[in-house]
Amino acid sequence: MELAILQDVSKCTGCRACMVACKQWKGLPADPTPFNDEYQSHPGLSAKTYTLIRMREHFDNGTLRWHFVKFQCMHCSEAACVKACPQKALYYADYGIVAFDRERCVGCGYCVNNCPFGVPRLDEAAHKSTKCNFCEDRVAKGMPPACAKTCPPGALQFGPRDKMVAMAEARVQQLKSTFPRAQTYGIQEMGVGGTHMIYVLQDAPEVYGLPANPQVPLSLYIWKDVVQPLGKLAMGGAVGVAVVSYLIQRYRLGAETEAGEQQKGVGA
Repeated sequence: MELAILQDVSKCTGCRACMVACKQWKGLPADPTPFNDEYQSHPGLSAKTYTLIRMREHFDNGTLRWHFVKFQCMHCSEAACVKACPQKALYYADYGIVAFDRERCVGCGYCVNNCPFGVPRLDEAAHKSTKCNFCEDRVAKGMPPACAKTCPPGALQFGPRDKMVAMAEARVQQLKSTFPRAQTYGIQEMGVGGTHMIYVLQDAPEVYGLPANPQVPLSLYIWKDVVQPLGKLAMGGAVGVAVVSYLIQRYRLGAETEAGEQQKGVGA
């Protein structure tokens, strides 16, 4: 069974309780940031901040609207970070979670460079990448992620993905009369196979800083699925040639030695 978090942005008040709950459960330290004349607490995710409430001002037909969206790892079904990681530190776990083995991480940053959502962050001090792990430890014990458990207005829901999808689609139909551009996000296959952090949006994804059609970079497919296999094949071919050459040399040497011994025997 796949699980998912659903955020209905129309219900989010921007209280940031989910951010606090995430830090408390994971024991993440404070991440001080300078005030830059914005209500958003942090400019983006970091090695110390795994979830963030993005706050966006948007004019809609002359009306100013505030949009709040919870931003975290999307836990893609076809995750670029998993494909990019050379150490298998990122992998698919139960329930659709993209999990992370910190011990295997070497801090190469390939996940940082290839994620279409820009989620993973590199901890410079520890030389490790890091991101939300969907509160995997809580989920394994039948509990919801800390963020979903805490949300005061009920903007966050958690449960079987098919149930969250049905709730999202029904909610969009309710919002359409007031917000004609209301839509779901993450349910569609997109270029990442769908996600396990899904949304009910009142407007286009770009309004919330979400890519309209996230894609696993083509360069990553070429590198992992074409260049590396060909490189391994070429390496294997080179080794094979070396082995064959060695065996031929041994055969020739043996044949020459045997011929020499036979000539000695004839001369005697």
